[in-house]
This record gives sequence, C-alpha cells and structure tokens, in this order.
Amino acid sequence: MRRLLAPIALFALAACAGQPATPVREPVVYRAPVVRAIPAPTYRVADYLLVDKSDRILVAYAQGQPIKVYYGLQFGDAPYGHKRFEGDERTPEGIYTIHTRNPNSSYHLSLRIDYPNSADRAFAAQYGRSAGGDIFIHGQPNGLPSDRRMRGDWTDGCIALTNAEIEELWSIVPDGTPIEIRP
Repeated sequence: MRRLLAPIALFALAACAGQPATPVREPVVYRAPVVRAIPAPTYRVADYLLVDKSDRILVAYAQGQPIKVYYGLQFGDAPYGHKRFEGDERTPEGIYTIHTRNPNSSYHLSLRIDYPNSADRAFAAQYGRSAGGDIFIHGQPNGLPSDRRMRGDWTDGCIALTNAEIEELWSIVPDGTPIEIRP
C-alpha cells in the first residue's frame, strides 16, 4: 500500500504547485543603430607655405597656424644651395609666390612658383646667363603607378610630392599664396 500512496502523494503535491512558471521575457525594444557621422577631413585654405629643404618638409599655414605638413620632399639632382642658373638642377631658396597651376602637368598636378624674381634675374645676368624658370611643386611622373614614388632627388629643381599629397595641396593652396623656401 505504501507503494501506491507514494505516487499519489507526489501527484497531489504536483497538482497543488500549479503550472510551472514560464520565464518572464523582457519586452523587445528595437532601437535604431547609433549613427556617427565621420566628418570628412577639412583643411582650411592655406595662406602661407614653408619649405625646409634640409628637413625635407613642407608646412601649409592658415592664419599663422600649421594646418598640414608634408614629409619626404624630393628636390633637384643638386638639392643644396640656391638656384642660380638655368640647368643647375637646384631648388631656389627665398620668398616667392604660387603663381599658377597646371592640371595637365607631366607630373600629375603642379603649382608654379614665380621663380625667378628680379634679384635672381639680375644675379644671372651679371654672369651672362639665364636664371632659368619653370619651378613647380608637383606630383610624380605621369605613367608611374599612383602609389609609387621615384627614388631620391630627381627633378630639375622642382619640389616633388606624392600624387595624393599634391592633390590635397592643390585643393588648399590658392594662386598668390606666398611660399618661403629655406636651405
């Protein structure tokens, strides 16, 4: 009889307990994903450029504050000293301006520096020579893959950047911007 009463007692206890509790679920709340707008890089328009040939940097300034620095500049085959004569493959030193721009350059894009100034022409003339000209800040030669850079100093006196760098500089430097080129 005990055997018969034990299952009946368990059944009775189970019946008193009621239905098994179902887990309480939190209400599902759908939230829109957090959208963070990543602002595009915005550089102010440059009003002054400084090239330091010995450190191989170009610094773009706006209202006296540096806004962008470019490293690893490439110069003419004879990078030391001020350009004196046509064909000396030196990069000029002194204060000039960005005169014009050439979107159809043989070197991706180019910004023309107004070298020679009157002092440069006078110096060359006293030796019966030409001071030269056509000095630019430009990219790498057209036809070179866009992620490549020529080795060493290879220009005829210009200042070379990567193609990506000259695109950026082109967008922030208006014609007439002063440029100081230091030894």
